[in-house]
Amino acid sequence: MNTVSEIKAAIPKLTLEERAEVARCLHVWEDDAWDERMKRDLADGKLAKLVAQADDDITRGKLLELP
Repeated sequence: MNTVSEIKAAIPKLTLEERAEVARCLHVWEDDAWDERMKRDLADGKLAKLVAQADDDITRGKLLELP
């Protein structure tokens, strides 16, 4: 299977368990890609303003408890 169209055509032929496994794999890959992007952005200073704002909010006691 080399193309997206081939993959799309194969998915309906999978069992529910196989589809669930594919979905889990895609979710893990997406999470890993997101984590790597965040690490790069943090290292490149792209999140510095947000980090500074969070630090300021912590200092001022402006954090809210999550429900």
